[in-house]
Amino acid sequence: MKSSAQVMRRCCGAVTGALLLAATAAGAQPAAPGKAAPAATESQARASAALARMADFLAGAQRFSVNVSAGYDAVQKSGQKIEFGETRKLTVSRPDRLRVEGERSDGTKLLVVFDGKQIAVIDQTANVYATAPQPGGLDDSIVHFVRDLGMRLPLAMLLLSRLPEEMKGRVQSVDYVERASVQGSVSHHLAARTPMVDFQVWVADGDAPLPQRVVITYKKAKGEPQFWAQFSDWNLAPPLEESTFQAKPPDGAQKIAFAAQLPRAVKAARTPSADKGAKR
Repeated sequence: MKSSAQVMRRCCGAVTGALLLAATAAGAQPAAPGKAAPAATESQARASAALARMADFLAGAQRFSVNVSAGYDAVQKSGQKIEFGETRKLTVSRPDRLRVEGERSDGTKLLVVFDGKQIAVIDQTANVYATAPQPGGLDDSIVHFVRDLGMRLPLAMLLLSRLPEEMKGRVQSVDYVERASVQGSVSHHLAARTPMVDFQVWVADGDAPLPQRVVITYKKAKGEPQFWAQFSDWNLAPPLEESTFQAKPPDGAQKIAFAAQLPRAVKAARTPSADKGAKR
């Protein structure tokens, strides 16, 4: 039987990358000094402007909620790709609050809440939970959650108030593909490249340039797995109540430590053996 710490790690551990879209920032290097960047084409300039509008708009939104339907490849030892899925509802209230309600394709339900003072994760299926002090605002808390606590937070980069700076510093190239319709919304289809990943994003046209769809290809990973996400029901003025950013564990839930908080020897002793069947 797996320990409760293993259950929490299985539900929240990295799948194909810690930040997913934030992997566009991982390992990126600035242009070599003395080398002038080639002049952008009209298509590239148009794409760059659309990407910047999206980043500025999201970073400036003081609160919002959105539903996300996502899927990701898990490359097996044989090289075969198996897709797993999940749905999430994100609710953000700057400067320091976040609520993520998630359900994986296997039925596992997970709740993540930042309330400005504490980070709480509740695995409602395994009936376990973990808490940790929240270090500050949303940007610092997200980095702490992913980097220090070793937890998954897909598309975390989109939640950062410094998103425009991250995009400008990390995206090596971006081009305009076409105007497309995504769930009835006219969108700008953009294709971008970074040192670690290629990604496509569909940005809604008009006064609210919100992402409608994202596809990320991990070109440095074996088998070049992909992650995709479809966004729906964007709300820039969601109703927020006192309970929105409260995390109440279910009756009888067991409190456990985040796997990253366990001593190294304990973590090694609790590492599960390889499961049979497809690996996430």
